[in-house]
Amino acid sequence: MQPHLYLLALCAALALSASPAGAGERIELTLDSGGVIQGVELDRNPERLVIDLGFQVLEIPTESIRAQRSLTETTEHSRQQGFYREASGLSRLSVKENMARCAEAVLSIHTPSGLGSGFAIHPSGYVVTNHHVIDGENRLTVTLFEPTDKELRPIVFEKVRIVALNPLYDLALLKIEDIGERRLPTVPLGDASRLVQGETVFGIGSPLGFDRTVSRGIVSLKNRLIDNQLYIQSTAQINPGNSGGPLFNLYGEVVGVNNMKIGSIGIEGLSFAIPAHTLKMFLDNADAFAFDARNPNNGYRYNDPPDPYREPPNTPDS
Repeated sequence: MQPHLYLLALCAALALSASPAGAGERIELTLDSGGVIQGVELDRNPERLVIDLGFQVLEIPTESIRAQRSLTETTEHSRQQGFYREASGLSRLSVKENMARCAEAVLSIHTPSGLGSGFAIHPSGYVVTNHHVIDGENRLTVTLFEPTDKELRPIVFEKVRIVALNPLYDLALLKIEDIGERRLPTVPLGDASRLVQGETVFGIGSPLGFDRTVSRGIVSLKNRLIDNQLYIQSTAQINPGNSGGPLFNLYGEVVGVNNMKIGSIGIEGLSFAIPAHTLKMFLDNADAFAFDARNPNNGYRYNDPPDPYREPPNTPDS
C-alpha cells in the first residue's frame, strides 16, 4: 500500500474507533446544492460530518446538508395515511430504473370530451387526477397497463365514481368501482418542500394520447406563485394529456401533480405541478370536497330542465 493511502486508512480507522454511535453506518446525504453523496459515516459534531467515500474522506459542513438517510436498512417501509401512503427506506434510482417501479401505477383517464392522466394511491381503486380533466363529465373510464411475460395488456375500467373534487386546487379523487378482487399498484406521496432547484424530476402520463410517456427535467423553482396558488416549476415536458399525471423524484415518490404549462412560439421548459402537500391536504379533507351530483356548484353539466309553465309549441290539429 502506498504511504499516503496507508495514512488515510489509518486516520479513518482511528476516527471510526473514537466516533459516536452511528459511525460506521452507510448513509446518503442530499446537499443544499441538490448533489447526493453516499459513503460510510466516520464522525460527526454540530459543525461537520466526516464521511468515507471509499477513495477519499470528506468533511461536510452540517449546514450544507439538506437531508440524510441510512442505507444500512434497505427495506422499504410504507405507512398508510387514509387514501394515500408515505414511504421510507426508498432507494434513489435512475429514471430508467424508476419506470419499473412507478409506471404501472400511472393510468389513462378518458372522458367523452378528452383524455388525461392519473395515478393510483390506494390498491382498492382510488385514483388522483386533475379537476379540469373530468370537469363537467359523468362518464369516465380508467385504463391500467398491466405488464405480462410477452406484452403490455390494457385493462379498461368503465365504472368510475367521482369521490371528491376541487376546482381551486385543480384536484379530483376517483374510485374504480368495477375493480373486483384486483389490487392496484400504487405510488407513495413524498415531501415537495424538500425539493431543491436543479434536482432531477420526471413525469409519466399520456400526452396527446401517447400512453406511458416519460419526460425528464429539473426543478426550476419549488414554490412558484401563480394566481395565488403555489406550484412546482420544472423543465419536464408537459403536454395536453399529461394533466393529472404524477411528477416524481428519483426515490419514486410523487412530489407533484402535473397540471399546466406555458407554451407559445419561442417559449419552452415552463411546466407546473401541484405540490404533494396540497394534494395531501385535499385527500385528508376529502369529506369537505365530497362530490354531490345534486350540488349546483359541482361543475356538472346538465340539459336545461323542462319549464312546466311554458306553453307547448303550437301544433296543427290532428
